[in-house]
Amino acid sequence: MDSSPRIIVTRRLPEAVEHELVTRFDARLNLDDRQFTAPELSAALREADIVLCTLTDPLSRAVFLGAAPALARLLANFGVGFNHIDLAAARELGIAVTNTPGVLTEDTADHTMLMLLAAARRMSEGERELREGRWTGWRPTHLLGTRVTGKVLGIVGFGRIGQAVSLRASAGFGMKVLYHSRRPATADVERRTGAAAVGSLDELLERADFVTLHCPATPDTRHLIGEAQLRRMQRHAILVNTARGDVVDEQALVSSLRAGLLAAAALDVFEHEPAIHPELLALPNVVLVPHLGSATVESRVAMGRRALANIDAFLSGSTLPDRIA
Repeated sequence: MDSSPRIIVTRRLPEAVEHELVTRFDARLNLDDRQFTAPELSAALREADIVLCTLTDPLSRAVFLGAAPALARLLANFGVGFNHIDLAAARELGIAVTNTPGVLTEDTADHTMLMLLAAARRMSEGERELREGRWTGWRPTHLLGTRVTGKVLGIVGFGRIGQAVSLRASAGFGMKVLYHSRRPATADVERRTGAAAVGSLDELLERADFVTLHCPATPDTRHLIGEAQLRRMQRHAILVNTARGDVVDEQALVSSLRAGLLAAAALDVFEHEPAIHPELLALPNVVLVPHLGSATVESRVAMGRRALANIDAFLSGSTLPDRIA
């Protein structure tokens, strides 16, 4: 394979990663950090051997066909999720696709607990009150939240991140952890993380004081949490989503929160991001964070280096460590 591949990077990456891409491969960077349009993505696929893309790049069949017949040979996705890529079209057109799993687990799990605590203790409401100059001082009934320690946590999706959240919740906060997943964990993993499987999603929703979502975005998980599921949750329950936005039906969530069918929600991801449902913005009992689950220097550099490892393997003709298509 050509020792000087043409590499296009669609968004700004941590400086250490960009430095390696430029010095080793003379990669073309997106210095303006402006999201590529569909025609620009097609052009990148037409001009490059390798495109290092991110979740903000909707790589549809139409985008691929817009680049044909000259197509990139590898999409090195910077991120774990890949619902923005039409994998079937990539396979048909002979484009390899990789992702960057494993390196953001700890930070995303930390972030999940942060959001759970923030919603439970009404941190967003308190901060807004202070910033707007409305706080009049301490009083016994002011912004009373709910205790986290000892409560029941329900985890939907029990892969690396779900397991890491379970460990934090059980060992750090003495929570009773229940989980529902397509593939049950081994007895050893359950013992280590302090979690127990339940037979159905409905059972988990009915029993949990807090529910956190850690499942991938697939056709099967779209609106996994909708009106019927939200009605099964306890009225004091809190929903946390650090997975993917379209796992939750946002209109159903808004309606449930307005009706008092659950106490609060904390969202790091959104159904139509970067657009946010306007009613979510107006609700005081929703913690809203702009997709920061893996936003630490350590995670983002590690993600870049994982993408580089896939590029190196591709160029050497080796097995791709993180191939998804």
